[in-house]
Amino acid sequence: MTAADVLFGPTSHRTAMGSHQSASSGQDEWLTPPEIIQAVGPFDLDPCAPINRPWPTASQHYTAADNGMGKPWFGMVYLNPPYSTAERWLARLANHGNGVALLFARTETATFHQHVWPHAAALLFLRGRLHFHFADGRRSAQNAGAPSVLVAYGDLAARRLAKCGLSGQLVATVDCPGVLL
Repeated sequence: MTAADVLFGPTSHRTAMGSHQSASSGQDEWLTPPEIIQAVGPFDLDPCAPINRPWPTASQHYTAADNGMGKPWFGMVYLNPPYSTAERWLARLANHGNGVALLFARTETATFHQHVWPHAAALLFLRGRLHFHFADGRRSAQNAGAPSVLVAYGDLAARRLAKCGLSGQLVATVDCPGVLL
C-alpha cells in the first residue's frame, strides 16, 4: 500500500474528477488523517481539537469545552477548523501568523479571499481527496467530497509544507518567494 493509498484510498476506489462523494453527515467534527500531522508537525497547539481524540495533533489541545477561540494561542498552531465556522478560526490564525490550517480548497470563496490569500505564506494543494477520520479514529469510507489544501501562515510553516513530502502542488505567495528555494 502506498502513502497515497493511505491518504486517499486505494486507486480502485478513487473516483473520477467529476464525481462527487461527501463525508458530510451533519456533523462538524472530522479528524485529520494522522499521516498529515506526522508529515507537517510537530505542533505546539491545536485550538479546536476534538474532546476525545485517538491521536494527538499538537502538544497542547483546546477543545469545545475549553473555548479555544477565547484562549491565548502560542507557538506553531495546527488548525483543522469546524468548517461551519472556519472563517473566524482562519482570521485568528492569520492574526497569530504561525501555523498550518487544513481546509477545503475553495479558492473562490470570500473566506479564502479575506483570510488566506492576503495572509498565507504558502499553500499545498493536496493531490486527490482526503479521507477524514471519525472521532473514534475510524477512517471514513467516503472521501471528503472536495479537494483539500494545507495553508501555511508564516515562514516556518511554509518551509514545513515545502519539505513535508506530501503529494500535491506547493504555491508560495509573492510575500514569501524564498520558500520554494
